[in-house]
Amino acid sequence: MSRAAWLIGQKGFAIMSSAIVFTLTGPDRTGIVEEITRITLGLNGNVETSRMVRLGGEFAVLMLANMPASRVEVEAAFAPLVSQGYRLTVSATEQSSQPAAPLYSVEVSGADHEGIIHQIAAKLASRGINIESMETSTVASPITGTPLFTMEAVVAVPSRVHDDEWVDALQDAGRQANVDVAVTRL
Repeated sequence: MSRAAWLIGQKGFAIMSSAIVFTLTGPDRTGIVEEITRITLGLNGNVETSRMVRLGGEFAVLMLANMPASRVEVEAAFAPLVSQGYRLTVSATEQSSQPAAPLYSVEVSGADHEGIIHQIAAKLASRGINIESMETSTVASPITGTPLFTMEAVVAVPSRVHDDEWVDALQDAGRQANVDVAVTRL
């Protein structure tokens, strides 16, 4: 099923649009969000959902926008940023045909070490649970300076998967990784 929809353009006319997902990564600098959104608006685009973050010295954008522009037109509009060293990917997308599944918050915390995300993600995937969004970070412990890991995720759990089964399995993965796991239905 196509995500085509009608938008009211900047001049007040109804125009056919479709959903475009794009990523842009490159050097962080003041004004980059204004430039990205100005280009998107110039394409008669409307941002539906986005994530933007500075990671180290790089800035990363992941955006879903409705716009009448094609992939080629989006690439052309962002060409000045690409010429400055930014990397761009553009994909048309379609609405998911999957039925809505109950959403849960999964929070993980503990001393940082390799493999925590993999262990949690593997346990979720083995049960057919989809990660809708995830954010992770590490910070230094205030007293010892030990790196502390946190993960916040939203997961969609199919109705065929019983809560006690997957939550217990996730708690077990947390014990094996020596991290705390908390699950809350949203």
